[in-house]
Amino acid sequence: MQIKVIGTGCDKCTRLYQNVQQAVATLGLTADVSKVEDLVEIVKMGVMSVPALAVDGKVVSLGKVLKAEEVVKLLQKAQG
Repeated sequence: MQIKVIGTGCDKCTRLYQNVQQAVATLGLTADVSKVEDLVEIVKMGVMSVPALAVDGKVVSLGKVLKAEEVVKLLQKAQG
């Protein structure tokens, strides 16, 4: 599973990244969690509101800091 936290490195983006890492640990997932902070890449992904979260190439959240519990639910849904 590939998870990307998309944002410019602001406090909200950092909190979302931490919450994603916590959610991955809670679920015991093997996932590649990374940050996308390059504005050109962010625009290419079609993201206009940060922080955003993408799972396996699909943007699943925009403009909000999800709590770890919310990320857990999204990741479980993404796993099918």
